[in-house]
Amino acid sequence: MKKRNLVVANWKMNPNTFLDAKKAFDGVRLGAKGLKNTDIVVCPPFPYIYPLVKLNSPKNIFFGAQNISIEPKGAFTGEVSSEMIKTLPAKYVILGHSERRKMGETNEIVKAKLQRAFGADLVPILCVGENERDKEGNHLGFIKNQIKECLIGLSKKDLVGINIAYEPIWAIGKSYLEAMSPTDIHETVLFIKKVLIEQFGSDIAGGSKILYGGSVEAENASEIVRIGNVDGFLVGHASLTSQFSDILKAVDLKR
Repeated sequence: MKKRNLVVANWKMNPNTFLDAKKAFDGVRLGAKGLKNTDIVVCPPFPYIYPLVKLNSPKNIFFGAQNISIEPKGAFTGEVSSEMIKTLPAKYVILGHSERRKMGETNEIVKAKLQRAFGADLVPILCVGENERDKEGNHLGFIKNQIKECLIGLSKKDLVGINIAYEPIWAIGKSYLEAMSPTDIHETVLFIKKVLIEQFGSDIAGGSKILYGGSVEAENASEIVRIGNVDGFLVGHASLTSQFSDILKAVDLKR
C-alpha cells in the first residue's frame, strides 16, 4: 500500500488562548480540504487537545502530543502519561525534539518514552538532527548515533512505519534563504534510510517516513519536496500562520 505524506504541526507553547487555538485550527481544517495524499497531525499544547478533538474535522486530520512522561503514572507532578494522551483520544506523539533535548533529555530517555508510546499504541515521531554541520561529515555520525541509541532493542513490530523527523538544529529559526538546501536534505534522507536498512532491515526502512523540519516555509516547501525526497514536514511557527495551507499543498503534490 502506498505511503501517505505526513505533515506535523508543532504548535509548541502557542497560542495563549483557546480562542486563538480554535482560529488556528480553523485554518488547518481549511488547508486540509482537497488534499488527496496527505495526512495532518496537529500537536497543540496539552490543554487544547481535547476541546479541539471534539470539533468536526476532516478524516485526514489527526492529533498528537508534544511530549509524554517516561513514567506510566504516579507522583510525578506536572507530567502527562502516554495512556492519558491515548484516552483524549490522540494518536501521535513527538519525541526527542531538540527543545526537549536542550532540557536534558538523552537518547536513553527518548528510547524509554518510545517504549511508553508503543505500549499505549501511540505513533511516535522521533526527532533527530545535528547541532552543526561540518565538511568532514561528523554530523552524519551524530545522527546515526541518535537513531541507534533511540531505536536499537525495540521490537521490529513496533518499528514498522516509524516516523523520523530530521531537524538540523542550526537551521531552526532561520529564513528560508538561509535554511538547509534541498540537495543537502536529500543526501541526509538517503543516509537516514541507509542507517535504518543497516540496523533494522529493508522492510523497516521501506515502511518508514522521513520528515524534514527546520525553517520550512511556503517559499521553500515545494523545492524541498521535489528535490529533498522527504515524506512530509515537521512544521513549527509556520503551522500557526496562513502559509501552512501552501505548505500542505506543496506536500500533496508528491505522489
